[in-house]
Amino acid sequence: MSRRILVVRRDNIGDLVLTTPLFAALRAKMPDATIDVLTNSYAAPVLAGNPHLNALYVYTKAHHRDAGESWLGVYLRRVRAVLELRRRRYDTILLAKVPAERRPLQFARMIGAKEIVGLVKPGDAPPPGITHFYEWDPVRNAHTVQALMQLGSHFGITERGGPTLVRPEPLAQRKARALLAPVVARGVPVVVLNLSARKVKQHWPVARFVALARALHEREDASFMLVWSPGAPDNPRHPGDDDKAEEAMRGLAGLPCVAMRTEALPELIAALSLADAMVTADGGAMHLGAACGLPVVALFGNSDPAMWHPWDVPHEVLQHRGRDVNLIEVDEVLGAWDRLRLQGGVWPGRAWRRDRDDAAAPPDVVSR
Repeated sequence: MSRRILVVRRDNIGDLVLTTPLFAALRAKMPDATIDVLTNSYAAPVLAGNPHLNALYVYTKAHHRDAGESWLGVYLRRVRAVLELRRRRYDTILLAKVPAERRPLQFARMIGAKEIVGLVKPGDAPPPGITHFYEWDPVRNAHTVQALMQLGSHFGITERGGPTLVRPEPLAQRKARALLAPVVARGVPVVVLNLSARKVKQHWPVARFVALARALHEREDASFMLVWSPGAPDNPRHPGDDDKAEEAMRGLAGLPCVAMRTEALPELIAALSLADAMVTADGGAMHLGAACGLPVVALFGNSDPAMWHPWDVPHEVLQHRGRDVNLIEVDEVLGAWDRLRLQGGVWPGRAWRRDRDDAAAPPDVVSR
């Protein structure tokens, strides 16, 4: 009888992207296993079309609920999801978090399985309810991908973790290609400039993005794609950077640049899949770009590059000792850009693209 595995990953977009190498390794090791994922509605589109999964179970966090939807309704749907997952009688639940935390463990204990597997910090005891644990080695396995791959050791998997993976939706990609036609038609590389970041100390000033773009256009004849988190900055549920995008487009006037106001995550993934390189602060968009195969210049504020740098693509990381991206100057980013070019000996971009295996079917999606 084939093994039934549920992976619980309830965090943000980048966290889910960095879990995709684990899914690939599990599938390679156990081709006939049932491999399902439980995640939240905000990040779930990351796994659309993932060929390594059987089913995707989606729940809504209370602060992500739709307008007019009650907290009670959200929690009732969550209860129904747990009951459905209990009926699937999983052999193993993997807590894909470094280290294992209380909320995912609560989900696992309610769902039930013969084995609940998690990671713990060196020297820490496992939380009650975990049946098997592995000690995270932050020296040998510093990156999040490497840390999560330690869960694979429960099944005899020893690899460090392959590339991350996202798949653009065909319709979203066609729409993005039509919007980007003016810059793609120039026949020169398209550079993504991502204005948004979740953490305050990772917001690089708009004026520097503008200065960088003008310098790259003069030096490389580059075209640009501007992306950001849509919405007003005072939106309590999803703060956005529409004001910054307007300021940036005024500064970029006269340059070949398309503003991609991606309202939904599939639209952002589709847009990134058509670009050639990326300049961005650390965050979910950075990991999506890397999963699309883009070389990345990554600006880090107060997060740890060893744990969160772009995975398995050419990249350059900049972090000021003051741990604030506002301290990073345009000339430093241009220097990182030049080093990125030298990594491959070619202009960063499509030469780095990976061939994707499209043979497997995408996961079924079950929303709750």
